[in-house]
Amino acid sequence: MRITSEPFGSVDGADVTRWTLQRGSVRVRVLTYGGIVQSVETPDRDGVPGDVVLGFPDLEGYLKRPEPYFGALVGRYANRIAGGSFALDGTTYQLARNGGPNCLHGGERGFDKRVWDAEEVTSGVRLSRVSPDGEEGFPGRLKVSVTYRLPTDGALRIAYRAETDAPTVVALTNHSYWNLGGGRPELRVAASRWTPTDGTGIPTGAFAEVADTELDFRVRRPLDVFLDHNFVLDGEGPAAELYAPETGRTVTVGTTEPGLQVYANPELGGVALETQAFPDSPNRPEFPSTVLRPGAVYESRTVYGFGTR
Repeated sequence: MRITSEPFGSVDGADVTRWTLQRGSVRVRVLTYGGIVQSVETPDRDGVPGDVVLGFPDLEGYLKRPEPYFGALVGRYANRIAGGSFALDGTTYQLARNGGPNCLHGGERGFDKRVWDAEEVTSGVRLSRVSPDGEEGFPGRLKVSVTYRLPTDGALRIAYRAETDAPTVVALTNHSYWNLGGGRPELRVAASRWTPTDGTGIPTGAFAEVADTELDFRVRRPLDVFLDHNFVLDGEGPAAELYAPETGRTVTVGTTEPGLQVYANPELGGVALETQAFPDSPNRPEFPSTVLRPGAVYESRTVYGFGTR
């Protein structure tokens, strides 16, 4: 296992560092700006290494094109909150409306646009910061840490942790776009249901079956449709697998979260597999709660396993 760090420019006077984690044939690079996973290099079936996530070679690329959230750590609340507002304990909080009429991925300057502190840990690096009370409209002073590890199995493991001094909502994810090389990938998602949405991406509150629809990926098949939907995970075994027939590469996703947002946009050339709480959960009491209170700890884990066939 090899862990190194190097300067990677600066943002608003704050130095940015790039951390490199390498174990065997897998190499991962993480930026302290936005917690971005800049690259993930894995071998194909012939042993030839290649980068399997979309990103930019320099910091300027991320600053000029932030909206796709390439590789970013997303928060305080991943995905959408309807109308950019929610009520908690009798108080209504107004957030930015940066995704049409809704709050998207934490607002105008979410976690993806902040410079994080970093420290080396066993098999990886831990990023941390304090999100002050009222940042982007969210209540509570939130202490957050996100740890990226490459343990002996060669999988990328991301662990999220947060504590607050006042009631708040929190939901974090990684927004990497996966491109395993070659042509059209194949996708499997362990989900029998999904959450239908209105025209702005907000769930209606219903749960719909994927059977006999274009959203049925319970058996791996070519990903030949535009997707931007939250799948309700069945909770047994891996959540999803992406496979590239031409290169033989696979990435398998496991998570403690109840949902998986699959965003496949052919114009971008990659597939985002965002492990998550359900969109707009703060306004949907029928969804699993995303409320965090003082004395409690928010914890979430996601693992990306790499292989070939």
